[in-house]
Formats: sequence, structure tokens, C-alpha cells
Amino acid sequence: MNKRNSYILIVLGLMLLTLGIFISVSIGAKDISFSTMVDSLFTNNGDIESKIIRDVRIPRAIAGMLVGGFLAVSGAIMQGITRNPIAEPSVIGITQGATFMVAVALVLQQINPNIVVGGFSLMVFAFLGGGISGLFVYFVSSRSIGKVDPVKLTLAGTALGTLLISLATGVCMYFNLSQQLSFWICGGFIGVKWQGVKLLLIVGIIGISLAMILSKKITILSLGEEVAIGLGENTNRTRFIALIIVILLTGASVSVAGNIIFVGLIIPQIVKKIVGVDYKYIIPCSFVMGAVLLVYSDVFSRLINPPYETPIGSLTALLGVPVFIYLIRKDMN
Repeated sequence: MNKRNSYILIVLGLMLLTLGIFISVSIGAKDISFSTMVDSLFTNNGDIESKIIRDVRIPRAIAGMLVGGFLAVSGAIMQGITRNPIAEPSVIGITQGATFMVAVALVLQQINPNIVVGGFSLMVFAFLGGGISGLFVYFVSSRSIGKVDPVKLTLAGTALGTLLISLATGVCMYFNLSQQLSFWICGGFIGVKWQGVKLLLIVGIIGISLAMILSKKITILSLGEEVAIGLGENTNRTRFIALIIVILLTGASVSVAGNIIFVGLIIPQIVKKIVGVDYKYIIPCSFVMGAVLLVYSDVFSRLINPPYETPIGSLTALLGVPVFIYLIRKDMN
């Protein structure tokens, strides 16, 4: 039953995703005819319309798909290894840590113009920030080695995330970089290039492959510490590898799209209701549905107040906060 549901969900998700990508490529500040858009997909005419389609809108749509999938998978993994339904990269401070290090990179470039930050180097900064903050919150919230307290995890993550965003804002205000940082805090895909898409693809192949290889162990761990130990699983090693995967996927996402929140909270909860608790199905379904959510969020961000764009992080927060409150009240009851 779970297997059939997962296949149905993936097929429906891919259909919605295909439609969403088509809509994403077809809309923008400049009106481009349908025939020109289709021609641009297959041939490079060298005109301005073709360049907009091939070098702006297509990489933007693909980046939205990949980032949405990465954040959803990261949230699913976090919820599995901590057995905490509200765990996700933004709740435990990983995205904020990555954003803080992006701010540090911008400041370094401001201080020394010879330092050029972008592409791979920016991703390294994001990985470093997300890794340090994620590991710090993980160990602070551990009651003992390998046993994470869900309440402490949420409190420590929220406190550290708020601190890091505040520090990033203060530092960038001092160096007159507030406008540049505002993009990373709000999140979005303005200015995404093919270089960013290629980096996402490389990280995605590595991260999602490792997640699928680890899916059986995450499923066992999600059933409880005692069950996992009884089945001979090394819970500490599984959690550590899973956390590295989350940092890898989240760091790549933040370096390209900024601090987009709650995708990893919403999608895994929906997917689990449909396909059950087996991470062999949860991970691919979360990827597809996360991609759908963020592609359509990007579309709506351009339609709400044209020609201006509404920050995507605001849209995902509007969806995520009610889910967050519901899960907290459910857990308290």
C-alpha cells in the first residue's frame, strides 16, 4: 500500500512539477510569446528573448526545483534521526548559520576587493556556517551521547538561529551591506545562473544518493533508540552521517537561494501521512513534493505584486507557521 501510494504521489508530483516549471519559464517582467519560448528551449537564436529564457528563467526554475527538494529531504531526515516532528534545517539553526557565513563572506569581499566570493567559495562558506551551527545545536540538545531531547533541540536551534541572523544583520549594517544581505535573509532566485544550478546538481547527486543509501537505517532510527540498538544499528554513526547530508544539502540551498524556511517542516509531514514511515519512500516523495512547493512559490512570488517580487521566504512562512503551531499543540496534547 505504501509503495503504491508513493508511486502515485511521485507521478502526480512530477506532473505538477512539469506544469509549474513551464509556468515559471513562461512568466516574467518581459512578455515573451509561446512560440518564442518553445523555440528558445531547443535553439539559441541569440536575441534578447532567447537569452532571457535560456540564461535567466530556465536556470531559475531548475534551481527552485532542486532547492525545494533538498530542503524537504533535509527536513525529513532531521525528523527521522531526532524523532521530532518539528525538526528541520531552519528550526535548528542550520540555514541561519549558513546565512551568517554568507554575510561574513560579503564583508570579507567588502574589506578586500581582491577576494571574490561567489559560486563554489560561497557554498563553502555556507557549508561551514551550517555545519558549525547544526553540530553545535545537536550536541547542546543531547541529553547523553546519541540521545537528543526534542524540546532542547528546538529551543537551542531557535535561540542560535535568532542570534546568528541578528549578528549577520548587524555586521552588514555596519559595512553598508544590508541590501545585499536582505536577499539571503528573505530568500529567492533572482540572479540564479547556470553555475549555481551545476553546483546544486553535483551536491544533489551526492547528497540524495547518500540519503537513499542511509534510508533503511534512518527508518529504523525513527522507530526509537531502543529498537535501533536492539537491531544492531550504530545510532551515533547514523545520526552523524545523516546530519552531514543535511548540512550538505542545506548549505548548497542557502548559497544559491538564501534563507528559505519551513519547506522541510511542511512537506515531510504531508508525505508521511500518505506513504507511511519507510524512508525509502519518504525521501524521493519529499524531494518531488518539496520541488513542487518551491517552484509554485516562486511563481506566486512574481504574480502577487508585479513587476516586483515577494520574498519566497515570506510565502513559505505563511504556510509553515500554521503547521508549526499545529504540530506543537498536537505534541503537547
